[in-house]
Amino acid sequence: MAGVLYIVATPIGNLEDMTFRAVRLLGEVDVVAAEDTRAAGRLFERFSIRPRRLLSYFEGNEAARSAELVDTLTAGGSVALISEAGTPAISDPGARLVRAAVAGGVEVVPVPGPVAAVAALVASGLPSERFTVLGFPPRERGPRQVLFGSLRDEPATLILYEAPGRVGATLADLAAALGEQRPAAVARELTKLHEEIARGPLAELRDRYRDDPPRGECTLVVAGASEAAAPVDVEAEVRRLLDEGLGPKDVAARLLVKTGKPRRELYQLALSLRRRR
Repeated sequence: MAGVLYIVATPIGNLEDMTFRAVRLLGEVDVVAAEDTRAAGRLFERFSIRPRRLLSYFEGNEAARSAELVDTLTAGGSVALISEAGTPAISDPGARLVRAAVAGGVEVVPVPGPVAAVAALVASGLPSERFTVLGFPPRERGPRQVLFGSLRDEPATLILYEAPGRVGATLADLAAALGEQRPAAVARELTKLHEEIARGPLAELRDRYRDDPPRGECTLVVAGASEAAAPVDVEAEVRRLLDEGLGPKDVAARLLVKTGKPRRELYQLALSLRRRR
């Protein structure tokens, strides 16, 4: 019979969040696949866990390791997958292995625990009945603006992970796309000694972190749209800006966030409409 793949959540900061079940399983399975073996080693030392076998499993070797681990599972072995911190497969490696295990008829068992997105959401004070976890937004500003523009009418609360040095720029793009008064929260160093949750309108948070990046890992929570905004008449907006004397390139840049349309698509539309005049 096939073995079992355990998806084991580990603390995102405070080691007291480790569960008894997770400690037991990590010492019992045939293989522990860890995103960061050094972080796993510290965890094992803290809880006196002696894994039978420890393997690295990270983005760079995910494809090959997934095939190897599925072979172990289909042969009857048991595997526990852990991230550097938090729940595997949530903006961390793991989804590929889970899909392969399911396709191979292997039982997949979640071992719940900390998730930064959920921790930030419940502490933000924002609606939690319906939410969307976006993971890390694109690093490049253009694709990031397109993404945020496409979410202008999304009613669900939005949750993003972001590196400290990019928080200010991301908040600025969120404010431009969703509105400066949209309620939001920035949660940093969750469960750790210097945990902090800053709440306020996007504009206020943008100004706070513009020149003073937060320290530590950050999770951003943004309220969804309270009501659907009037749809943007893209062609009319392009014509209006052309009438104001803007060139196609500037029109595309101006409407990128407001419409959520790709820059190239807006540019081509502006170019086409200008030629017809």
